[in-house]
Amino acid sequence: MAFRVFVLLVLVLALSGCDRDAPLLLVKAVAAGVPSLAPFFDEDQGLGRDAQVRSQTARGGLQQGDTPGLYGGSKQPALCDVEKLEAFLTDPANDAKARAWAAALDITTAGIPDYLDRLTPVLLRHDTLVQNHDYKKGKAVPYNSLLQAGITILVDEQGLPAVKCSCGNPLRPFEGDTSRIKVDFEDGNEKWKGYERTSVLAVRPAARKLERIALVDVQEPDRGINRPVGSTGEDDAAFDTRERRAVPSLAGTTFGQASRRLADRGLAAGFDGKGLPPDNARVTASDPPAGTELRFGEYVMLSVAGGASGGSPGGGSGGESGSGSSGTSAPPGSASSPPVGPSTSAQPSSSSGTSSSGPPSSAPPSEAPSSRPPSSSAPPSEEPTTTAPPPETSAPPTSAPLTSSAPPPPPPSPPETSSAPPPPPPETSAPATSAPATSEPASPDGPTASATT
Repeated sequence: MAFRVFVLLVLVLALSGCDRDAPLLLVKAVAAGVPSLAPFFDEDQGLGRDAQVRSQTARGGLQQGDTPGLYGGSKQPALCDVEKLEAFLTDPANDAKARAWAAALDITTAGIPDYLDRLTPVLLRHDTLVQNHDYKKGKAVPYNSLLQAGITILVDEQGLPAVKCSCGNPLRPFEGDTSRIKVDFEDGNEKWKGYERTSVLAVRPAARKLERIALVDVQEPDRGINRPVGSTGEDDAAFDTRERRAVPSLAGTTFGQASRRLADRGLAAGFDGKGLPPDNARVTASDPPAGTELRFGEYVMLSVAGGASGGSPGGGSGGESGSGSSGTSAPPGSASSPPVGPSTSAQPSSSSGTSSSGPPSSAPPSEAPSSRPPSSSAPPSEEPTTTAPPPETSAPPTSAPLTSSAPPPPPPSPPETSSAPPPPPPETSAPATSAPATSEPASPDGPTASATT
C-alpha cells in the first residue's frame, strides 16, 4: 500500500512539473500608435486612431465578449472609419488584399460589406491577446500578438476582436494559454508604462448575439456608453456607471445562466480558476452574495460544483472589473466602482486619438454565431437567461434569447425582449447585448516556444 501511494505521489509531481516546464508561447507586442510593418491598409490614410489608456485589471485571463466594461469608448465619433475600409476592400484594384483579408476571417469577398456592417468600433481597456495578421506576398500571415490598451478595434456581434482599425489587419481569437506567454517587444513597440504580464487577457465569444455593447468612457470613467452593435457612435446613449445594482440570486443556476444574468445587470462574472467552467456547471455560491449592491462592471465571483474549470485555458488573478473589466451586456446604470474611474486614465495619444472602435452600449449581449466566422461562434448556452433584473427565472432552453441592455434597468416588463434598455429576455436564437470583461492572467517565465511569424 505504501508503495502504491509513493507511485501516485511521484506521478502527480511529474505531471505538475511537466506543466511548469512547458515552453512559453512567443507573442509579439503591438503598442498603441505604432504603425504596422505589413499592413493591409495604408495607416497614413486615417482609417483609425488609437488613444493613451492605462490597462485595467480583470479577474481571470479569459473574458467573455459580453462582459460589461470590457471595452471603452469616448465622445469623439468616427474613430474607426468603417466606410473607408469597406470602400478599400471592395475596390477591384485591391482584390488580392480583399481575398486574403476575407480568408483570414473565414468569409467570402462578396460577404465583406455585410460583415463590416455588423462590426462595432471600441477602444481596448486591457492589454489583449489576439491572433493578428500581416499582409505579406499576397497572403494574410497569422501571428500571436498582444495589443496594448488604447488601441482601436472593431468587434463582432459576440464581442470578439475582428479588425485592428489603424491598419485594417484582421484579428482572430487567441487560442493559447494566457498564463504561458513570452511577450516580445521589438520593431518600435517598446514596453509601455503600466504593462503587467499577469494582467493580460484573451476574449472568448459571448454565448449570444449582442444588440448593444456597454462601454466605459476612457476619459470620463463615471460615464458609460450604450452603443448599438453595428453603429459607430452616432446612436450612443450615455449612462452613469456609478449607479448601483443588486447582485441577483444565482445559486442553483448554471455558470452560463449566471454569467448572462449578471451581464444583463451590468455586472461581471468572475471565476478563480484556470480557464472558464463549462457553461452547464452548477453554481453553488456567489461572492458577494445576492442582494449586495455594486457599481457597473464590478465582479461577482462564482463558485461551481466540483470547483473545476473546464474549456479554454488561461489563468489570471483577481482584480476589479471596475469600469468594465468584467461584465456582460449591462444596462447603463451599474458601474463597477473601483475600476471605472482610476483604472482608465485615457488621453488621446499624440500619434493617434481616442479610438472608439465600437464601445458597447449597456445592452445585454446576444449571440449569433452563424453570421460570424468560426472563431466568433460563441459557446452554446444550455439554458436561457431571464429577462428581468430583480427576479431571476431561468427560461426553458430556447434557441437564443434576444436581449438588450439599456440604462439603469427599469421594472421588469413583459417577458419579451427588445433591443431596448436593461432587462435581457430569455435566450432565443436572437441577439443579446453584453458588456465587456477583463481579466488578468499570471504566468511564470519559462523556456520559450516556437516564435510567431
